Amino acid sequence: MSTPTSFIAALENAAKDAGAAETAYRREAAERIKHLDRARSFAFRRLNLLRPIVEAVGRAESEEMAVASGLALLRAKLGWSSDSEARTAILDSFTPLIRGIFADQNPEPETPPADLPALLAEFERWYEETHRKSFWDLLDQPMPETPLVDF
Repeated sequence: MSTPTSFIAALENAAKDAGAAETAYRREAAERIKHLDRARSFAFRRLNLLRPIVEAVGRAESEEMAVASGLALLRAKLGWSSDSEARTAILDSFTPLIRGIFADQNPEPETPPADLPALLAEFERWYEETHRKSFWDLLDQPMPETPLVDF
């Protein structure tokens, strides 16, 4: 037979367990939302970076012009007006993707099509191994505030 004290103690334990379960679920949900938000953000960054590059490469008359156009767009999107050793390494590692895009848009007979998703994944893997963060974090730079000038 249970006593009122043990009954209340059991209710208190059940309430604590329910609170702990809710807290754990909220923590898991917050982590999942954070993961999904990052995946969505990176997917749109890929699209917004690569769409104009694919379009520019499509207008290029040669592979060299395609690479030059693609790298110029990449520099512009990243806000790079000068080069450094690290930036040159990034551009060099990105170049195979641009060449693959050009080859895909200008297929040669008996040459298999470029595996663009694999080329992009290889670039992303290289960047992450080299810099210990995602390349797509570079596109998350806050814009400096511009002072409002009244004339």
